[in-house]
Amino acid sequence: MSFCSFFGGEVFKDHFKSGIYVCTKCDNQLFSSRSKYEHSSPWPAFTETIHENSVSKHEERPGAYKVRCGKCGNGLGHEFVNDGPSKGVSRF
Repeated sequence: MSFCSFFGGEVFKDHFKSGIYVCTKCDNQLFSSRSKYEHSSPWPAFTETIHENSVSKHEERPGAYKVRCGKCGNGLGHEFVNDGPSKGVSRF
């Protein structure tokens, strides 16, 4: 699920309607709108996933993880440790 386009700007950053965010490639359930929070970055941010295996994470450097869809591997963004309203929050 590609939330942000570097050429067209962020589409879902200010989108707060109720619902479930799913992967655009495989429809895997990723995040609930209840876990979304406002953030100063241009990307939408969430505090938790729908299921434990909704996403997979790979450490790119200390404190920064590449986040992918847990089902198909589609790139979703990054998680920055100790960022957001609680520790270990993802920003996609």
